[in-house]
Amino acid sequence: MDFRNFGTTNLKVSALGFGAGEIGDFAVDDKTVEIILNSALDLGINLIDTARGYFASEERIGKFISHRRNEFMLSTKVGYGVEGEKDWSHNCILKGIDEALIKMKTDVIDIVHLHTCGLEVLKSGEVMDALDKAKTDGKIKLSAYSGENENLNYAINIGRFDSVQSSFNICDQRNLYSNLPKAKEKGLGFIAKRPIANAPWRFSERPTGHYCEEYWLRFQNMNLNIDMDLYEAALRFSAYTWELTAALSEQRILII
Repeated sequence: MDFRNFGTTNLKVSALGFGAGEIGDFAVDDKTVEIILNSALDLGINLIDTARGYFASEERIGKFISHRRNEFMLSTKVGYGVEGEKDWSHNCILKGIDEALIKMKTDVIDIVHLHTCGLEVLKSGEVMDALDKAKTDGKIKLSAYSGENENLNYAINIGRFDSVQSSFNICDQRNLYSNLPKAKEKGLGFIAKRPIANAPWRFSERPTGHYCEEYWLRFQNMNLNIDMDLYEAALRFSAYTWELTAALSEQRILII
């Protein structure tokens, strides 16, 4: 496994991280989740990325790999869904972090992202003040933003985040000559989500209404001639773009 500096910190991160969204699905049984999470660590992956909105994901991380906490960097996303608190408020961020600490059975979370909040929320500064407080209190190590387009651009330039997360893959290269090098220049970590473009080659016909539909259309238009496994080719494209810190692999990558 290749390891890289995480931004300008002294943290080392594997080129492949594990995106823990799918393990939050209650349709996936606990035993399978336990095997997947421990297999990811056994393969040398040391970045586990989850979110408050990934249903059972945070709880399952705490249940199945908290005993291996010193082997991985832990990343989650907050900002919404805290009982009694307004979404994207100062208290919502802080309570979301506190609840994540309990669920994942850890004393500190390495990276906490604001999970795709709007530009107006970022500009108000309240959510970033909350992340700063959590960092000062020793509950998180790095503050981050997960999002796209102008919101991502603002987050990179504002000078208050240590890292960002955004879509980047063979069918979605908009960050390649813009936000990726800009984040690198500013010393931020950059985590790629959807690195295999939701695997559009799974479908022989247009998957109308499926979350993969847009990438499927792009993939068809690209008409690529790739002489290797498409999962591997797509993941290599994302993971070995030089400005990138880590690409989040998915459950299906660990199974095939």
